[in-house]
Amino acid sequence: MNWLDLVGWAGSAVLVWSLLQSRVLRLRAINLVGCVVLIGYNAALAVWPMVGLNIVLAVINIWYLRGMLATRHDEKTYQVVEVGVDDQFLAHTLRVHAPDISRFNPDFRWASDTADRSAFLVVTADEVVGVVLSHAEPRGVAQIDLDYVTPKFRDFTPGEFVYRRSRLFTERGFHRVVSPPGMVAPYYHRLGFRPEGGSYVLDLPAPATTDPA
Repeated sequence: MNWLDLVGWAGSAVLVWSLLQSRVLRLRAINLVGCVVLIGYNAALAVWPMVGLNIVLAVINIWYLRGMLATRHDEKTYQVVEVGVDDQFLAHTLRVHAPDISRFNPDFRWASDTADRSAFLVVTADEVVGVVLSHAEPRGVAQIDLDYVTPKFRDFTPGEFVYRRSRLFTERGFHRVVSPPGMVAPYYHRLGFRPEGGSYVLDLPAPATTDPA
């Protein structure tokens, strides 16, 4: 086996690996790398139909990657929907993703019958992207109990629509948001949170007031 054969096998392996990804952004990016490798490999062998096929696949991947990166912070793409803490669809979502939730939030416990709790679903169209559950602590602190993103969208930061853009906490009189205890691989530094103790904290701006005059 010569070096060119190794390139071909490597490109094929990258394509197969891409199809094993649950994260849609990562799938497209890895698939694009595999296509580029196979374009070079098949061009070196003058197998032009395969060159053409991989060029088309690369263009498709670039198109989807461009769209995903352009809309990852778009409020028109992702919406925050508040649901009741005893909502049946929320309960179903928590059950379906329970193993993955416990992997990243091993300390998570949810008591829907406790007062001063809130539940939000982050959705795109009719697909659930993430779940944020919280409860009120003294002195205007919103303690996050669960901040979960489904595997498909884990390369994005849908929590930003709950914490910074939807004003869901400031409109309730909260001054601070504290991340879940014991969360594995937190991403809060990307949302403007600062580390404090073993958690991340976001100080919220005061809600805007209108001049009665």
